[in-house]
Amino acid sequence: MTRRTSNAFNPFDSFYLGLDMWRIGVESQAVIAMRTLGMIGLWSIRPQEMTRMVSEKPEAAFAAWQAASLAMMRGAGLEAVTRAALRPVGRRTGSNMRRLARMGPGICG
Repeated sequence: MTRRTSNAFNPFDSFYLGLDMWRIGVESQAVIAMRTLGMIGLWSIRPQEMTRMVSEKPEAAFAAWQAASLAMMRGAGLEAVTRAALRPVGRRTGSNMRRLARMGPGICG
């Protein structure tokens, strides 16, 4: 959400980290809802969506682990490591939500 360039203490770091986690949670639930509606034919989704929802999990987990590991090796603090791990996950949830929302509701046949 915000980018810091210094290592100075910021009392709002935890607040912004919480907002990022909340945003990822809301986006995840929206993606789950749209995919579920797509499975029952009430949301227009591509046939590849079911494969995509399974294959993206390990990729996102690896990207999060890699980002957190790099942040730890650089000596970052706990909040910076957590933020680094959340960044790739947040990019995926955001892009999935926007992509599925563009497809829109519709009866699939």
